Amino acid sequence: MLKGFKDFLMRGNVVDLAVAVIIGGAFGQVVNSLVGDVLTPLIGALGGAPDFSALKLGPVAIGKFINALVNFVVVAAAIYFLVVVPMQGVQKRLKKEAEAAPPPPPEPPEEVKLLREILQELRKKA
Repeated sequence: MLKGFKDFLMRGNVVDLAVAVIIGGAFGQVVNSLVGDVLTPLIGALGGAPDFSALKLGPVAIGKFINALVNFVVVAAAIYFLVVVPMQGVQKRLKKEAEAAPPPPPEPPEEVKLLREILQELRKKA
């Protein structure tokens, strides 16, 4: 039973997933700080107060929903323009480089190598 648990933990994809979760959490903090500390105050400076939590539509407190909606749109835009678009550019560049470089010629079979060595020896003797 412990061997199976050890094998499970040592699988590469489990470690990769753990690293992805940790990096994702740290990246989430960076994006939330970008939205909360940089972009939301800029939006507030341009259009008034960025906090809509006091807004009500009759008895329905719709302001928190609008705050969450604005936050979602800003986070999605930040991720798209700061992560997705640059990564697509890098992937295109790497793909072009891979296509531009011709593949190396296949290595000749052993018989061809042996015949070339024999030819070189015969040329030396002649």
